[in-house]
Amino acid sequence: MVQSVILAGGLGTRLMPYTLFIPKPMLPLGEKPLLEHLLEWNKQHGVDEIIICTSYLGRIIEDYFENGERFEIPVKYATSRRPLATAGQLRTAQDMIKDTFVCMYGDSIYDFDLSRMIQKHRTGDAFITMGLYNYTSTIPYGVIDTDKSGNVTAWNEKPQSVSQVNMGCYIMEPEVLSYMPPNRPWGMDQVIQSAIKDGRTVLGHLTQGGFVDVGTMSAYTAINQKYRERLGSI
Repeated sequence: MVQSVILAGGLGTRLMPYTLFIPKPMLPLGEKPLLEHLLEWNKQHGVDEIIICTSYLGRIIEDYFENGERFEIPVKYATSRRPLATAGQLRTAQDMIKDTFVCMYGDSIYDFDLSRMIQKHRTGDAFITMGLYNYTSTIPYGVIDTDKSGNVTAWNEKPQSVSQVNMGCYIMEPEVLSYMPPNRPWGMDQVIQSAIKDGRTVLGHLTQGGFVDVGTMSAYTAINQKYRERLGSI
């Protein structure tokens, strides 16, 4: 059985005023909320059960998905009274997690083979496997190289660099929850850094697909437009 924990308890302050009355994972993308797209993606890749960690406006999420029967996948909820950051929110699901599990942020759309990532985690005997994405950034200036004497040796106009960035999608062993103090805001970066320091195996899985972080107004506006275009004329 493969469980997936979706972290959906953030305040969504960067998307206000949209998120004053609607939790960020429930913002519409096309004809359905972002979170429903995530449920469908999990189902496509063999996930058997969804646990949604809620907080801010969590009742809206629970009323929409209920027990998951309408979406043909069991859905459970772990609720906190206040936002606890990523790892702190995950800790609230401790009593429901049974084995190796998937964890992902509820404000992103993913497009890669999750089942391959799970397989790599298991064959690599990993404690945590992180989904990574090649992100290309451009410096909007001419970058100048000089030697020790100050002579200009090269002019690189608006160079690009590629970095492996965290997608907010992980495969984890249940013992990872011991790195998260109960009822305290705690970041996933703190968990990963502590695990590495303890000599745990933390793998990176460079995905062949991609993802979109819907956490900002510009990103949400752009991806929502794409999903609306797929609907055609309304």
